[in-house]
Amino acid sequence: MRTVKYSKTTSWKQASQTLAKDPKARAISGGSDLLGMIKEDVAGKGLPRWETLVDIRTIPGSDSIAYSGSSGLTLGAMATLSAIEASADIQKNYPVLAKAAGAAASPNIRNVGTIGGNVNQRPRCWYFRGTEFDCYKKGGNVCFAVAGDNTYHAILNGELCNMVHPSDTAPALMALGAKAVISTASGGEKTVSMDSYFTGPRVDVLRENILNQGDLLKEIQIPAPKPGTGMSFIKAQRRGETYDFAMANVATVITKQNGKVTDVSIVLSGVAPTPYRVTAAENALKGQAVDAKLAQTAAEQGLAQAKPMTNNAYKVQLAKNLVARSIIEAWG
Repeated sequence: MRTVKYSKTTSWKQASQTLAKDPKARAISGGSDLLGMIKEDVAGKGLPRWETLVDIRTIPGSDSIAYSGSSGLTLGAMATLSAIEASADIQKNYPVLAKAAGAAASPNIRNVGTIGGNVNQRPRCWYFRGTEFDCYKKGGNVCFAVAGDNTYHAILNGELCNMVHPSDTAPALMALGAKAVISTASGGEKTVSMDSYFTGPRVDVLRENILNQGDLLKEIQIPAPKPGTGMSFIKAQRRGETYDFAMANVATVITKQNGKVTDVSIVLSGVAPTPYRVTAAENALKGQAVDAKLAQTAAEQGLAQAKPMTNNAYKVQLAKNLVARSIIEAWG
């Protein structure tokens, strides 16, 4: 493993400004993803070799978890996945998030892995991670998955780069209507909806979110759930008895009144370069009373735009089944 410099920070402003001054500096929190990339020497024309690690774990209060029945939940970006999974407030009021946090990785990794790191982790595509492939995401001019092994790649929105977003918690946050508070290089802050946080390859193939050099995800704000709201999170993985990245997962949040759907959010991960909002399925449910037939119809409509590749057509039916099951579970 090559040598890197280390910089300790004690405020978000200091961390953002330190990063902004050095294009080869990278923020580190739990480090489970970043240190692996450094060890494996993953780099390319559009992916520099990081020379300085800026520690943001040392910022006071950055791992806070605060809940209020009126204003909702605020998560510091350094809150660990295990702390989120174990929080009584989150288990009671946001079970979809507690379950998503508990589905990520292994207990040891969840003890150090943070919500910010899970949301911002880089793709697991073996061509991106492989040092011998200079793919689009590393500044090259080809997606090797098109003619190669694309078993776990995108079936939706996979233009240019066919990686899939690997986060378990991102779909839950999007389904809950979360907002991201971002510390900027100017020393200020900006707040954006999680629906607008992620960036697809047609916008910028070299990154997966809107963060520029010097920007940092500081905290996540989630509104209090409305009365009559049900939630579901389901993950499908290749190795069901151990820990693995999702072939597909889905988060569903449904609010009902007088036996009809008044509000619904359904978000898939593991099937597209960004967490995928299944708007066609949502539209099919609004104003309706849910049953198994409607759930299946909504799932079919939600995946109608899927374009599988040579080895991943199984993901289409898998995603449909997950969406239908998740709708029934959230409705119940």
